[in-house]
Amino acid sequence: MTLPENQLAKVLSGCTDLVEKLYADCAAEAPNFGVEFETFQNTLERAARKYLFVPDAPTPANEEIRQFLNDLQTSDLFMALGCAAGNERAWWEFDQQHRGYLERVARHLASSDVNADEVVDTVYVELYGTRIVDGVRMSKFATYTGRGSIRGWLRTVVWHALVDLHRASHDEVSLDEMTENVGEGAAQAAIAQPAKGGEGEMLDTIVRERYRKATATALETAFSNLDTHEKLLLLYYHIEELKLREIARMVEVPTSPLRGWFQRKSEKREQAPDARVHESTVMRWLEKIYAKVLKSFRSELKTSAGLKDSEIEMCIKLATQDILQGDIKQHIKIA
Repeated sequence: MTLPENQLAKVLSGCTDLVEKLYADCAAEAPNFGVEFETFQNTLERAARKYLFVPDAPTPANEEIRQFLNDLQTSDLFMALGCAAGNERAWWEFDQQHRGYLERVARHLASSDVNADEVVDTVYVELYGTRIVDGVRMSKFATYTGRGSIRGWLRTVVWHALVDLHRASHDEVSLDEMTENVGEGAAQAAIAQPAKGGEGEMLDTIVRERYRKATATALETAFSNLDTHEKLLLLYYHIEELKLREIARMVEVPTSPLRGWFQRKSEKREQAPDARVHESTVMRWLEKIYAKVLKSFRSELKTSAGLKDSEIEMCIKLATQDILQGDIKQHIKIA
C-alpha cells in the first residue's frame, strides 16, 4: 500500500537540513536561475516518493533517504527547474552546456528519413512547453528528477522525439499547435487555439454577427500595436513557416533586421556579440508576442467597445476561428 501523504511528509521532514544545504549550494552556484526553495523542495520530495516509497515495501530509513538525496544531480536539477520556469539565465546555461550534445545525439540516432536538425527543433519545443494546464505552461523539464545525469535524460527525450517525428511523417508545427503549446496558456488559447467539437456552431448566428465587427477591429488594433521586429517574427514563423533554428540563424546575420533589436535587448549579447542564438530564445520572443496581442485585444474590447468579460470571451472564440480559417498575413502589416 502506498504511504499516505501525511506520513510521507513526516518522514521527509527529517531531511530538511540536508534539503536546505543542497538548495543553498545550488543557489550559490547559480544565483540567477530564479528557483524558489519551495519548488526545489517539492521536486526532491516527488523524486523520493517515486523511487523510494513504493507499494508493499518497507518504509525507507532516514539514512537511506539522505543518501538518495545526496546522490541526486542537484546542479542539473536546479538548472532544469530554472528552464521550466522560463528563466533566461538558466536557458542560456543549458544552451551553452548541452546544445552541442543534443545535436550529436540527434545525428547519431536519426535515421535517413528523419532530419537531425528537425529533431533538435522539436526537442526544444517540448523542453520549453508542450501543453497548458490551468493556464500554466508544462515544460518537459518538469519530468526530470535529478536521478541520473541530465544528458542521459536528454538522450531519452531525443529518442522519443525521433519516434514521434517518424510517426507524424515529419509534419511541421502548425499555428494552432504552436500557440496552444508555447507560452502563457491564456495567450495561446485566446489567439490561435483550434476550435474543437464544433465550438463555433454553439454560438448563435445573431450573437456572432453582433460581436464580429468589434472582434475584427480589436484584432486589427492588437496586431497593429506590435513593433516591427515582433511582426517580423510572426511573419517568419507563421507565414513563411521557418523553423525556430532558421529564425535563430537569421538573427546572427549582421544585415538581419532583427539583429540590432536583439543586441539591444540582451545583456549577454553585449558581452558576447558573436555568441549563438538558440531556439529557446526565439520561443521566448514568440511567447511574449502572443501575450502582448492578447492583452491588447482584451483591452481594446473592454475600453473601446465597452464589452463585459463574458462578451470578450465570445470575441476570443470568434478571433480564434477567424485566424485559423482566414489568412493571418492580413493582420501582419509591416511598413
